[in-house]
Amino acid sequence: MFVHPQFDPVAVALGPLAIRWYALSYILGFALFIWLGRRRIRQTLAPVTVSQLDDLLTWGVVGVILGGRLGYVLFYQRDAYLADPVSILKIWEGGMSFHGGFLGVLLAVLLFAKKRHIPFVKLLDFVAPLVPLGLASGRIGNFINGELWGRVTDPARFWATGFPQAAHADQMLAAANAQYAAWYAQFGMLPRHPSQLYQFALEGLCLFALLWWFSKKTRPTGQISALFLAGYGVFRFIAEFARQPDEHLGLLGAGLSMGQWLSVPMIVGGVLLFVICGKHYR
Repeated sequence: MFVHPQFDPVAVALGPLAIRWYALSYILGFALFIWLGRRRIRQTLAPVTVSQLDDLLTWGVVGVILGGRLGYVLFYQRDAYLADPVSILKIWEGGMSFHGGFLGVLLAVLLFAKKRHIPFVKLLDFVAPLVPLGLASGRIGNFINGELWGRVTDPARFWATGFPQAAHADQMLAAANAQYAAWYAQFGMLPRHPSQLYQFALEGLCLFALLWWFSKKTRPTGQISALFLAGYGVFRFIAEFARQPDEHLGLLGAGLSMGQWLSVPMIVGGVLLFVICGKHYR
């Protein structure tokens, strides 16, 4: 069983200034967005100019931070934040939701499109393939931090990973399950799926490859965005089977996690939008 090395969350310390790995993962994601976007502009596959792309990123950064934070508050920790509203502002303590960030970016792109008189759906089709590598970067940040770990798995499997950061959760599970108790006694921690790496591969690399390939040719307007919706929803839904549900939420209806339930509308909406856009194009 591989044991997570407990990386120092601070990548670079310059006196009182500490730059964390998670912040660097966001910066890398934004840099990849610009790099890929400029490639598309050079290939004349973009509805924006280079200067507009830079402005679009600024709008997107605001959307992803505000949407991601508010989404986490509403979807995952509503009661806790209602009891202490000021803590909503403490972004440095962690707590971001992809689905909230997605809605925030969607709103930011809509406002940007209206301000610059660019067709909204065409702009979304341009943005969609630029996003997955940023998601991949974020999942690597999650792994470095040793957060959002996976569910318990057999220690004999080569991918089994022990997360010292999960000590409290491991102890609770070991106290309620004889097999887990035996593994905990043997290893001092429970073997888990490195679900952050699964999400890195699925929501990041696989989704990027799919969208980049699909968007190389002229497609019906809206289909690239639809493929992003459905593709992310499917990949996230699959990865959630290996990811440990949030302790305070557990599994919800039908034995699904909050992440899976939030992904269902994306899958359904993406498939319907893909079909509708294809019929309209004909």
